[in-house]
Amino acid sequence: MEDSSEHKGQLLQVTVAGDEGSIRLDRVLAVRRPELSRSRLKALILADRVVIGGAAIRDPAYHVAPGDTITIDVPEAVAAEPAGEAIALNIVYEDDDIIVIDKPRGLVVHPAAGHETGTLVNALIAHCGASLSGIGGVKRPGIVHRLDKDTTGLMVAAKNDRAHQSLSEQFADHGRTGALRRGYMAFVWGTPNRPHGTIDLPIDRHPFAREKMAVREGGREAITHWEIQQSFAARDGKPIATLLACTLETGRTHQIRVHLAHIGHPLLGDDVYGPHFKTKASHLRPAAQAALRELGRQALHAYLLVLEHPRTGEILEWQSDLPADLARLQATLAATE
Repeated sequence: MEDSSEHKGQLLQVTVAGDEGSIRLDRVLAVRRPELSRSRLKALILADRVVIGGAAIRDPAYHVAPGDTITIDVPEAVAAEPAGEAIALNIVYEDDDIIVIDKPRGLVVHPAAGHETGTLVNALIAHCGASLSGIGGVKRPGIVHRLDKDTTGLMVAAKNDRAHQSLSEQFADHGRTGALRRGYMAFVWGTPNRPHGTIDLPIDRHPFAREKMAVREGGREAITHWEIQQSFAARDGKPIATLLACTLETGRTHQIRVHLAHIGHPLLGDDVYGPHFKTKASHLRPAAQAALRELGRQALHAYLLVLEHPRTGEILEWQSDLPADLARLQATLAATE
């Protein structure tokens, strides 16, 4: 199978070679036009924008024949909704395909009820501008994972369909067969009784508090690996808190927060999953108490991101230092006076 010509505009053509045999239309196009995601191709087919021999083919499973010339009419991407907003971003990497940012606390990733504006998506639309090539027919960034509003750290977004598809597949695989790795630094109450471990417990919506998640039988698979990095003592010298490095095999909502709370080690500052541990703060040294009060959020930071570049295949790695509020918390917890 070979492209009949290189089209720079919106009309794309693919010719089926004689040795290809009978192949599904959607599979042919996915191979020959990787810049268009499978979902985008399906939408174009169903919208009568894929033509063979002068006739629109409305069935993605239609079998093409050798010699068929397939014409794809790709309309101009419509303007993004929501609108772009000039919001400062800490960009750690950017090229024509992806952008990696170090997300600050307080930044919601995607517009939703109560957060229609001022989100990361608004900021990326404004920053990337014309470089967004129309993911799914709309000029918007491809969000393949999220961080909670008050969780800081590294996030990647796609700038075109090809990158979006590749990143989506990598995040769906969660590093089981590919290069993807996501690492988090988590300050938790108490100290686990061994240096490292794995939490393999399903997560679903909380049965009563719908804004929360919970470990529940029959929920979605969720796997978190953790390893002790540093232990902290209370004023009386007894262990009171620990810094854990966590890596994920799955990406469930609030996964680290839910899993660590379930095993009795909720995050410092997490009023949703660790409210009963707030009284423990009185056992900290005064400077650590002050740092925790000023933190005002769950003590969680996405410090590591490793992935395969969607176009070049290069393995890329980024690391992010603890933000100032968590660095201060760490220093005051570690202080002996």
